[in-house]
Amino acid sequence: MATAPLTQTTGRRKRAVARAQVRPGTGKFLINGKVLEDYFPTAVSRMVVSEALTATETNETYDVTATIHGGGVSGQAGALRMAIARSLLEIDPEWRPVLKSAGLLTRDSRKKESKKYGLKKARKAPQFTKR
Repeated sequence: MATAPLTQTTGRRKRAVARAQVRPGTGKFLINGKVLEDYFPTAVSRMVVSEALTATETNETYDVTATIHGGGVSGQAGALRMAIARSLLEIDPEWRPVLKSAGLLTRDSRKKESKKYGLKKARKAPQFTKR
C-alpha cells in the first residue's frame, strides 16, 4: 500500500487536533480517508491547509495523509496547516525562517471563552429593564 511516512507530526487549533504524515510523492492529500476537495469544500480552507507547502515551494513534492478530529472547519484547517509546517521543519530545518516569518509555526492559543454564571454567554448580559 502506502510507503512509510517521512515524518509524523501533530497540530492543534481551538478544539481541533490533526495528525499529519508527510511522505515523498506528487502532492496528494488524504484526510480522514477523503480527498482534500471533498473534506474541505471551500477554497479558503484548502488554501490554509496548503499554505506551508506553498511557502516552501514543495506543493508537488510531498503527499500528506492526515487524521483530524474535534473542532469545526476552520479549526481543523488551521490544525492541519500547523502539522504540515512542523513536518516540513523536521524534513529540512533550513525552512525554519520561511515558515516562521509566515507565522506557520506559532500555535494559535485563542480558544472559546467559558460562560459566566448570571450571563447568557461569556460576556453577553441579559437585557436590562428599568421598570
